[in-house]
Amino acid sequence: MGALQRITFEFFPPRDNPGRKKLVDNVAAKLAQLGPEYFSVTYGAGGSTRDGTRQTVLSLMEAGYQAVPHLSIGNDDTAELLDLLDEYRDAGVTHLVALRGDQPSGMGRNRFAHNAEALVKLVRQHSGDHFHLTVAAYPEIHPDATSARQDLDFFKRKVDAGANSAITQYFYCPEAYALYLDRCASAGINIPIYAGIMPITNAESLFRFSEKAGADVPRWLRYAIAEHDNDSDLTQFGVDVVTRLCERLLTLGAPGLHFYTLNRWGASTRIVQNLTPA
Repeated sequence: MGALQRITFEFFPPRDNPGRKKLVDNVAAKLAQLGPEYFSVTYGAGGSTRDGTRQTVLSLMEAGYQAVPHLSIGNDDTAELLDLLDEYRDAGVTHLVALRGDQPSGMGRNRFAHNAEALVKLVRQHSGDHFHLTVAAYPEIHPDATSARQDLDFFKRKVDAGANSAITQYFYCPEAYALYLDRCASAGINIPIYAGIMPITNAESLFRFSEKAGADVPRWLRYAIAEHDNDSDLTQFGVDVVTRLCERLLTLGAPGLHFYTLNRWGASTRIVQNLTPA
């Protein structure tokens, strides 16, 4: 197995101050013991959590953690985005996750006037090289793409626009990641592509998220999940399965792992501990 060189953890912004305090003082504090490079904070559909994302990022930074805000262009006014970039720069933020982003439900698939390439260009035009820009990658193909070739072309355009690294959508088939790395190399894409990892703790939420995100849950895994009657048993099974997935990804050359924590620390901690035995 290859060495685990870097781990990062993703949060979504809590709805209120008590939730934010709990996230920073409990969840982040627990995960910080694993030595992550940073905590990232998501940006809700249509900019719906803009303030919550900013407040959570600032709270994490005030607690002494490296925090990376997500930023999307899906439904935002350009002036608001530029103001937010300036605010993050002034607060000491040096890294952004730049995404096309979702819009509120009911607006249809073909609703985007802009995309992540446009956002990367906008950030570079406004802020130069101040921010390290991470973008999204899709080993199993973006659900809106019409072909694998088109999806790879969109990814390359983000890289050519100035992206420094990428994080993948989560997946459970390591060979999809291996093939994706090969295709990126053939296309002249050489930025680090970190593997996105979703711990398995709740069947209903996993299937719901996966359907929305276009992430494949293999048939064998669906049947295996169905055999576990409670969340405790499922979590232990999930830790074992995802640990083996991560081991395989590191063998394939993944430069690091990015955990979608859903604001929980337990399963991610156990997986990382399995990968870094004392």
